Formats: sequence, structure tokens, C-alpha cells
Amino acid sequence: MPDRPVVADGAASRSILGLLVDIDGTLHVAGRPIAGAAEALDALRGRVAFLFTTNTSRMPRSEVATVLASLGFEAREEEVLTATVAAALRLREDGITRVQLLAPQSVMRDFSAFEITEAAPEAVVVADMGADFTFEILNSAFRSLLDGARLVAIHRNRYWITQAGPTLDAGPFVAALEVAAQTEAELVGKPAPAFFEMAASILGLPLDRLAVVGDDPETDVEGARRAGLLAIQVRTGKFEAARPEEADLTIDSIRDLPPLLLGAEA
Repeated sequence: MPDRPVVADGAASRSILGLLVDIDGTLHVAGRPIAGAAEALDALRGRVAFLFTTNTSRMPRSEVATVLASLGFEAREEEVLTATVAAALRLREDGITRVQLLAPQSVMRDFSAFEITEAAPEAVVVADMGADFTFEILNSAFRSLLDGARLVAIHRNRYWITQAGPTLDAGPFVAALEVAAQTEAELVGKPAPAFFEMAASILGLPLDRLAVVGDDPETDVEGARRAGLLAIQVRTGKFEAARPEEADLTIDSIRDLPPLLLGAEA
């Protein structure tokens, strides 16, 4: 399939003031930084506002910032918006105080404002527990849902890419609970429009002046377009060359972003 032009019709006329930068598959793949990615962000810092946005739910926001720093990226904790942080903020806005949290122990610190319990929780919140998902944990959550708890999916990612290869993510377990309890999960992370709206609020910018930069055609590209943001897809990570592209712009990797946004200034 021939390469799609970097600049799609009409997209170049949109003035972008902020970026929502995906992490896995966009800045690194299985722990290996994308060549030139750190330098690209350094060139943009101070000229374009940005947030690191991720559906990662295996670590708290502080640890995500630490990992980024270890890979050579300048990243402050307040510049990171994870789906777990978005979920905690959303639940607090709704007045929820008691949650059953299906998540790694480290993520609990993002939910320090809540009572974590299996006894009559108001919400069952599902993150990615990996191999720690067990029948007992899922069955307990199922019973809580039957008793009236609300099902909240931090994200519905089907899989992610690890050093071992494609690996199941939280999405299939969310789907299992939906089927068993005959309910529908409320999605908080990407591609939910509310996630992008929260990011825009943090940056203090309107949605139509933001661009999402990511590899995932579902969570990044489709999510951005549905929420009214410019979608910039990179040909790294989950990019599928055989899949029809819906992105506004497509670039080989994030290292190509500064010339796209800054032109001769890059």
C-alpha cells in the first residue's frame, strides 16, 4: 500500500497549540526508546504544550514519570495523565467513596482518597492485573456487580506489546464481567471522549487546538477523531500497515513531529 502523505487535505491549516502524546508504541516499544523520540520532544518543549497520556494501569502516575525519565525523556509527574488518575478523578466527581479495585498493588496510591473494599463497594474498577487475574478475584467482582456496584473500566485495551510479544490487556477481562453480570462498563481511559476532555481541561486549551500523537488505531486515532482532536498516527508500535488509515496525519515516527509542527524553526 502506498504511503499516505504526511499532510492530509485541510489538516495543515489547523493551528495546534497542544499535544497529547501516547507512550507505549509511540515513545518506546517494549522498553526500547524510539530513535529520536526524546530529541523530538525536547525540540517541542516550550513551543507546544503537551501531556503524556497513557492507558497504562500497571503503575501509578509517579512511576510512569520515573520510567519515562529512565528512558531519556524529560517528564514531570504533573505532565502525565494516566487512565487510573482519570478514573479516580471521575469517581470523586461522582461522589463515589468505596471501590473494589482490580489493579496491581502499586496503583492503589492513585486511589488513596477511596476506601478499597470487597464489602458492598459502590463501584468495581478494573485495571490490568496481568497474571494476577484469578477466578477468585473475577468472581468476587462479579458478585459485587450483581449486588448493584457500578462497573468502571480504566481502559478496554485488547492487548499490549511486551518483550515476550503481544500480551492480553484488561479489555478481555472487562468483557467477561460485562457478559457475566449483564451490564455495560463505563469506560474512563482512551478512547473515551471524557479522557480527552479532561486532558484539554488540564492544559487549558480547547479540544480543536489539540492533537493526539499515537500508534493505536483504536484508542489514539479513532478516539481523537471522535472527540474532535487532530489525529496524528505514527508507524511504530501497534501501527498496522494493512489497515485503512483514519488519521488526519501519518508520520513514520514521533521524531518527524517537530518539522511538521514547527516548519523551518525545527
